[in-house]
Amino acid sequence: MLSLFRKGGESEETGPGPFGRFQLHELINSGGMADIWLATDSRGKTYALRRLRAALKHESAARRRFSRGCETLAKVQSHDNIIGYYEHGKLDGQYYCLMDFVEGDNLKELYARHDPVLLENVAQIILDSAAALEHVHESGFMHLDFKPENLHISRNGSVKLVDFDLAQPITGKPHRPSKNPGTPSYMAPEQLKGEPFDQRVDIFAFGVSAYELLTNHKPFEGETPTEIVAAQSNPKSPVPPREYNPDLPSRLEIAILRCLEFDPDKRYGFMSVLNHELKSVLYA
Repeated sequence: MLSLFRKGGESEETGPGPFGRFQLHELINSGGMADIWLATDSRGKTYALRRLRAALKHESAARRRFSRGCETLAKVQSHDNIIGYYEHGKLDGQYYCLMDFVEGDNLKELYARHDPVLLENVAQIILDSAAALEHVHESGFMHLDFKPENLHISRNGSVKLVDFDLAQPITGKPHRPSKNPGTPSYMAPEQLKGEPFDQRVDIFAFGVSAYELLTNHKPFEGETPTEIVAAQSNPKSPVPPREYNPDLPSRLEIAILRCLEFDPDKRYGFMSVLNHELKSVLYA
C-alpha cells in the first residue's frame, strides 16, 4: 500500500487496535513529533489519523504546536491542494488529528527514485504547489515548512500540502518569532539569520523546492545554517536552472531565480503574482 507520508521508523506506541471510536490498522509514518496511522471508523471509512507521540503529551510546547497546526489546517480548508481535515482533539488521553487518507508519496520520495509520475505531471505539480501556498497566504497564514516532504503527490499527480505545525499568522509587517524552527535547506536568509520575516520566506522555500524538482540539485549547498547563508549570499549562486535542464522555458528560470533572491524585497511580494506568472508560462 502506498502511504500518505513516508515511513519514518517505528512507533513507540502500542500496535494496531482500537483508539477511541477508531480502529488503527497500519502505521504509515512515524516522526519525531507524531505518528500517522491508517484508521477506520465504525462505518469502515478510511482516514489518516495523526497522533502526538506519548513521550510528548506532557510537554506543553509540543501540545501547543500540535494543536495549533490542527487549528491552522482547519482554517485553510476548501482547497483541492490542501490535505482534507475532519477533526482534532483528545481521545484516550492522546492528542490526534483526523485527515483524508490519499494514496501516494511525498515529492522528495518521488524524485529520489525518478518516478514516472513526475515526468508526466511536473508542470501541474508546480502549479498545484503554488496554488496551495497562495491559498494558505490568502487565508492569513505563512506555512513556514514548505518543502518536498510536505507535498504529497497522489497517484494521478495531484498535490496535497500537509503539516501546518510551524504555520504562523501573517501580520502587517515582518516579525521575529521567539523560536525559529524549520528545515535549513528551505529557509530564507532572513530566517536563518534570525531576522524579522514575512510570507516571502514561503516564496523562497517554493523557489528552492521548484529548483530541486526541475534540476535534481539544491540551489544552495551546505550542511549547517551558516554554510547555507554563505551559499545564499554568494553572487555566483545559484547556478541558473537551465544549465542543469536546458529544456526549461527561460521565463520559468527567471521566475524561480526571482523567488531565490537573497534580498526579500527583490522576490515576488505575493504568491498570487508568482502563481499568475507560472500559469502564463506553463499553460502556454
